[in-house]
Amino acid sequence: MQLGSFLETLTFISAILTILLVLLQQRGASLGSGSGSSSELYTKRRGLEKSMFITTIIFAVIFVSSILGLLLIPA
Repeated sequence: MQLGSFLETLTFISAILTILLVLLQQRGASLGSGSGSSSELYTKRRGLEKSMFITTIIFAVIFVSSILGLLLIPA
């Protein structure tokens, strides 16, 4: 398997997983919060929510790194 093929596959998989993880995360903001009427307090991420947040960041870094790798290797 060539490096370019591997990076393309890695880019595709990390993009799909990043999208899924972002969509699975809960957002506490409602439509009323856009006007400044949010009554929610700052909450700390714990447990599964924190793990999903960190995993999302890791897959996003892998995604960006694989795209940069594709740009840097000769075609």
